Amino acid sequence: MTADALPISRIPRTGLPQHAVVVGDPARAAEVAALLDDSREVSHHREYRTFTGSWKGTPLVVSSHGVGAPGAMCLFQELADAGVRTIIRLGTAGAIRAGIGDGDLVIAEAAVRDDGVTQQLLPPEYPAFAAPEAVLALQRAAVAAGAPHHRGVVWTRAAFQPGFIALPGDTYARAGIAAIEMELSALLVLASTRGLVAGGIVVVDGANADELVDEESPFSTGGYNPHRDVVAAGVALGSRVTLDAVHLLATTEGDPK
Repeated sequence: MTADALPISRIPRTGLPQHAVVVGDPARAAEVAALLDDSREVSHHREYRTFTGSWKGTPLVVSSHGVGAPGAMCLFQELADAGVRTIIRLGTAGAIRAGIGDGDLVIAEAAVRDDGVTQQLLPPEYPAFAAPEAVLALQRAAVAAGAPHHRGVVWTRAAFQPGFIALPGDTYARAGIAAIEMELSALLVLASTRGLVAGGIVVVDGANADELVDEESPFSTGGYNPHRDVVAAGVALGSRVTLDAVHLLATTEGDPK
């Protein structure tokens, strides 16, 4: 490891743009980065693959954080250490609220902290909320793109597949929770404690995790299939919406690029 690289993600300690898009899959990071002007890969270590480039003249970082909040938190922390001030997560999620279809976008206003890591950092009463300007930028970009989208609270949950413990899925559904994913609340908590601007937008790829059960095995993935054209189209549209939102945030008066 070189002295000018951070220890876990191996991203540069200095010189990165102040705005970042983060995704789970290293391959998706490459796909988003391919949309940028002057894109180049600056590091790839474990699940953390990082690119720089520009979108509509706005310099930015695209980086992958892998699956699950504990590992993702390592990247979020190191991005902040490297000087990144705005982070938007683009991910996939299961729909919970009625009326949200496969391929639709869900813009997170806040997240339920069931992520498996922030409970060890702060009391459970501490909220995980998106920066209002990030929510509005994402909504504005989605409207401009004509993308089917929804706003609401998402449930960040550490376990993907259900186990033996009863979880409050029905309660959250009655409460109007929009979708379920695995990393966003960690980003939002970190951002609020570090003075960052953060938000999240997720593409719905199917049913929620408590419905991934068949009659033969309580741990089966059932009919879950995120590898469909409707999901791919949603991710492609969501990628451009996210980049447009970062550009809007970067060009807001008083927010330097």
